[in-house]
Amino acid sequence: QGTILPAPNFNPIMDAQLLGGALQGICCEKDVLIEILTQRCNSQRLMIAEAYRDMYGRDLMIDLKENLSHHFKEVMVGLMYPPASYDAHELWHALKGVDTEEKCLIDILASRSNMEIFQMKEAYLMQYNSDLQQDIDSETSGHFRDTLMNLAQGTRMEGYADPSTAAQDAMILWEACQQKTGEHKNMLQMILCNRSQQQLWMVFQEFQNISGQDIVDAINECYDGYFQELLVAIVLCIRDKPSYFAYRLYNAIHDFGFHNKTVIRILIARSEIDLMNIRQRYKERYGKSLFHDIKHFASGHYESALLAICAGDTEDY
Repeated sequence: QGTILPAPNFNPIMDAQLLGGALQGICCEKDVLIEILTQRCNSQRLMIAEAYRDMYGRDLMIDLKENLSHHFKEVMVGLMYPPASYDAHELWHALKGVDTEEKCLIDILASRSNMEIFQMKEAYLMQYNSDLQQDIDSETSGHFRDTLMNLAQGTRMEGYADPSTAAQDAMILWEACQQKTGEHKNMLQMILCNRSQQQLWMVFQEFQNISGQDIVDAINECYDGYFQELLVAIVLCIRDKPSYFAYRLYNAIHDFGFHNKTVIRILIARSEIDLMNIRQRYKERYGKSLFHDIKHFASGHYESALLAICAGDTEDY
């Protein structure tokens, strides 16, 4: 359900040649970069980078960084990372930048599968010679840190569901929302980070039965800060990941005066996974298409690149 699919009749050598021409000229031909890099899937882009290195003896990513600027550069360079490396790159900057970007940590760690987390940790170690869990430990704090650490272990059970323990778990969650002690917060995050998706669906249903309240509303009432945001993100991602990302994009576009980093990260990271579904949820929930809102807030080649990744139907214009 991605918007970027493998290009048919793909020729990495020809693409590398075109990119070389676009980058080496007197003025960089940005339209050519958009045309090629947003219309090839990630594995094809990596093959182009290899052909480019063979042809010019240069690194395509470095050439993009040197020839481009601002947000357009972030998009084009971001497209050149393999998915796990891109997650690692985003997490590193979120942890090691001037200020910790908690929302980036939440978006990535609340939404990735065990396998994706394992690959991202490997990439993080390779790229930065640093341990992701140690960096989370040193750069964040409190129950927010504990929950991120738990997610970063990538130990969520898979495929297993036991109706008999669902009511039990729901009761523990309900008590955790009532009592709010450190121990209860630990139990809450342990259940949300480690139970399988199928199990948690049942737990959320049981929670509604016991408390007469949706779990998201209960968490919002009882907790605050980044701990609360992270717990809600986990619940929303378990329920419907495309809806979660539609909600995050809408906030990034409308609440923060277009938060470029968030928009770029989500579009690139989901472009081959579920961006079509995210677009659909966005339009259903907010009335305007994602395509329309990007067009309204971005401009120039940056806008063209985002729209090419987002892709759009005629009615989206």
